[in-house]
Amino acid sequence: MNVLILGSGGREHALAWKIAQSKLLNQLFISPGNAGTMQFGLNINVNPTDFSAIKQTVLQNNIKLVVVGPEDPLVQGIHDFFLNDAKLKNVAVIGPQKYAAQLEGSKEFAKKFMIRHNIPTAAYESFTSENLEKGYQFLETLNPPYVLKADGLAAGKGVLILNDLQESKDELKEMLANQKFGIASSKVVIEEFLDGIELSCFILTDGKSYVNLPNAKDYKRIGEGDVGLNTGGMGAVSPVPFANNEFMQKIEESIIKPTVEGLQKDNIPYKGFIFFGIIKVDNEPKVIEYNCRMGDPETEVVIPRVKSDFLELLIATGKNELHKKTIEFEEKSACTVMLVSGGYPEEYEKGKIINGLGSIENSIPFHAGTTLKNNKIVTNGGRVIAVTSYGNNFKEALHQSYQNIEKISFENMNFRTDIGFDL
Repeated sequence: MNVLILGSGGREHALAWKIAQSKLLNQLFISPGNAGTMQFGLNINVNPTDFSAIKQTVLQNNIKLVVVGPEDPLVQGIHDFFLNDAKLKNVAVIGPQKYAAQLEGSKEFAKKFMIRHNIPTAAYESFTSENLEKGYQFLETLNPPYVLKADGLAAGKGVLILNDLQESKDELKEMLANQKFGIASSKVVIEEFLDGIELSCFILTDGKSYVNLPNAKDYKRIGEGDVGLNTGGMGAVSPVPFANNEFMQKIEESIIKPTVEGLQKDNIPYKGFIFFGIIKVDNEPKVIEYNCRMGDPETEVVIPRVKSDFLELLIATGKNELHKKTIEFEEKSACTVMLVSGGYPEEYEKGKIINGLGSIENSIPFHAGTTLKNNKIVTNGGRVIAVTSYGNNFKEALHQSYQNIEKISFENMNFRTDIGFDL
């Protein structure tokens, strides 16, 4: 079977690395891919949201399965585009249709879904510029810190957690009246702050059956000790030590099953991944958010812990046959540390030559933001390389990654030395 992966980050490199191991794969294509994905397939320079160019790519290369990495094409309706095209409708797309993708594309949609299906989450209300004063009043009823979330997609940057009431009111006005996050913040969800420790859970579902993927914990802030600006993710650990069997059972019964059953009750077809952002509050799990795709950099630790033929699972998802499959995990821990460009997550320069990748041993460097220039691998994004390693526990795996990071260099390279510090 010929397979196309859409996207260009570390998540897509990890998926390419895994799918390339399948005995069922004929040829792999990645669009647009990066300097790392080239090892496993053919990069095609097409934007994942350019649906007509993707159609050409699929037809020219006899592609039978498309795995959608990032959220934008899903929220823009790539799955619907395939279903509504006579030449594409029999190509399996792993990723939900536009309506279901609102689980990620609209915080309000997700909240209403959770309330409707009794899925534990924070209390909330949503506001627009028309009822800004009501937003102020709602903030006054809450205890700090105050949580403000842009309703739409804001590239992981649309969530503010503030301690000061006046600052929260000012920011609410900035988001709603002055479009701080563009169209994404034309509606803002304000919710109660939940105090606890977070983890990420993932499933692959065909809308009726599902398989659990390994859990993970990622580290979003740029600074040591989880301070400073939010990023796309600076590292991740899998499995999460505090998520024992009993706690994972609670997540399954109170969150995962009701979510999949809720989709069926609401007649929302769903084929693809669901990411559950979970917070543990007084030993009870609550949902912070859904994503309708795999997280990044969690994918770089989750996928290496899947022992099963991953393409086989994806094909079964496309055929509604996931109930016939089981999934096996690697017992070992996997950890990843993200190497980022100097200045990220604010302004940074691209095109810096990356040295030392060839000397890495017993780790997997997943490329997140790289490209090939004059036959040299250079930086092409804020997050550049995720260095993933296995170990008997997360400390051993992290030690291995940090050892290999010493061999890699590019101008102004930055990374956190404290991934896993809170475990």
